[in-house]
Amino acid sequence: MITENLKAVKERIQIAADRADRDASDIKLVAVSKTHPVAVVREAIDAGLTVFGENKVQEAERKITELGRDAAEWHLIGHLQSNKARKAVHLFDVIQSVDSLELAERLERICEEEGRDNLSVLVQVDLAGEDTKSGIAAADLAKLVEFLKGCERLSFDGLMVLPPFFDDPEATRGYFRQLRAVRDEVIPGGELSMGMSHDFEVAIEEGSTMVRIGTAIFGAREHNE
Repeated sequence: MITENLKAVKERIQIAADRADRDASDIKLVAVSKTHPVAVVREAIDAGLTVFGENKVQEAERKITELGRDAAEWHLIGHLQSNKARKAVHLFDVIQSVDSLELAERLERICEEEGRDNLSVLVQVDLAGEDTKSGIAAADLAKLVEFLKGCERLSFDGLMVLPPFFDDPEATRGYFRQLRAVRDEVIPGGELSMGMSHDFEVAIEEGSTMVRIGTAIFGAREHNE
């Protein structure tokens, strides 16, 4: 199933990229493996997937320990609690969900303490003001960006957004355009992590460089391990 689903997703990425006159190879597919067991992630690796997104540090730790740190590229895409920051520094290649100056300062300090020379981070921007979602408000972004650009260990590589869910994917377009405009202002040419299973084609049309796709690859989520 995963092999067939992956083929279909890649075809959809290609079609969306063609529509936007973009090269599909410039768009990184992050397979959202949260809540799926190790066996499923292993099957996905065998199918050719190389980048995985996890929401929770503890769940990711179990998978990474069993599969191997070098089995894939691991992204944290969920909210990072400060008390899990040290473990996250050890586990992940990319932290997409930096959402405060305090968290960024903590990650920079931990990287120094743990001898990690480089950790790629994206800033999660809250464009909708939803109480149930994390992210830094656009109005508060400047101080965080200024700090990240001065970091020795953290590599500020772009922005991420989790817009509200709409039945009509077109309704997300405005959020994607807004994030792209913010990106162009604060980190021109930086990564844009936006778009999930139900709206990634719209995100690609609006410039996404990373799409985070779970259901379209793995099917419905399973319960936590």
